[in-house]
Amino acid sequence: MKKVVCIGEMLIDFVPETNGLPLAEVPGFRKAAGGAPANVAAAVARLGGGARFIGKVGADPFGEFLRAELERTGAEAAMIASEEARTALAFVSLRADGERDFLFYRQPSADMLLRPEDIREEWLADAAIIHFGSVSLIEEPSRSATLSAVQRVGDGSDAIVSYDPNVRLALWPDQETAKRSILEQMPLAHLVKVSEEEVEFLLGTEDIAAGARQLLAMGPLVVIVTLGAEGCVVYTNNKEIRVAAPKVEAVDTTGAGDGFVGGLLYELAGRDLTANGLAEAMSNEKVVHEAAGFACRVGALTTTKRGAIPALPTKAEVEAFEGSND
Repeated sequence: MKKVVCIGEMLIDFVPETNGLPLAEVPGFRKAAGGAPANVAAAVARLGGGARFIGKVGADPFGEFLRAELERTGAEAAMIASEEARTALAFVSLRADGERDFLFYRQPSADMLLRPEDIREEWLADAAIIHFGSVSLIEEPSRSATLSAVQRVGDGSDAIVSYDPNVRLALWPDQETAKRSILEQMPLAHLVKVSEEEVEFLLGTEDIAAGARQLLAMGPLVVIVTLGAEGCVVYTNNKEIRVAAPKVEAVDTTGAGDGFVGGLLYELAGRDLTANGLAEAMSNEKVVHEAAGFACRVGALTTTKRGAIPALPTKAEVEAFEGSND
């Protein structure tokens, strides 16, 4: 069975029990599994798809917790336990509307120490889609490990390469380095998902269509701009298709974008799409509304619970939610 293979960071999100307080005033936190690429793998698996996450965690109780949480979703945990560093931590504060602020502990953390030689060929051989983000590109050796894996899958293969810049400026040395490094990877990707805020940061424009065209000119076949509660817009070189998201009462937006990506990659893998057929498929109104519409429902449902992986819905939950909105 072909899989969605995700590579990058997995960490502990310490999520506040109450919204609306700054970090210094939060009285208590609950630990939850997180990390964008791991969230995507978990989302695919929770929906019933084949998924594998490649990464490194500490040889510590938090690393054990993350492995167990990922495996509980049904995803394969291709994870190395590092004796060199501990599992990454992130403390999250939630505004009343569910939006977030982060404080990261990774100096360094185990995920930053993933090396190219850690990644086994069998972890990549059955990839229908390989997905990565930008956090693992910030430092070596995880940068080389990530890019090596993406190139090993992408070269001479029909596999789709999916990229989510997932900008976390607090982790980069400066904004210009972040912008340059993130944009450098666009030619590797067939599919890119960005938020409207990331379009403005990366390309200096509030015009998402103009920004999407700039990204398409760098090499991707499909660019999807997410609009939060408003849904998304799918761009190819000859189409622009807007897809609405259902309305929900958001509690915590952590992992919503990753839920969206997981839902989309689950749909693409289920359609047996290859890199060669991606642009044509995502220029088809019916396919886009089905696939991106499903992804929007996954993302929306993820905001209705706290945490990232704990909040990801099953396919039955997505279908039931869809039915209630007919």
